[in-house]
Amino acid sequence: KRGLLFAGIDVIGPYLTEINVTSPTGIRQVKAFGGPDIAVLIWDAIERKVKR
Repeated sequence: KRGLLFAGIDVIGPYLTEINVTSPTGIRQVKAFGGPDIAVLIWDAIERKVKR
């Protein structure tokens, strides 16, 4: 609605503490905890959205 393509949130317990639209780093934590490197998938999705 406002043109944001990717954002992150910080949650502590039941509380939303921050909405980060300038430097969401959740994709780094996924990889750090042994998950896949999803940065490429995120950027591909952003590029598809921008090209429309």
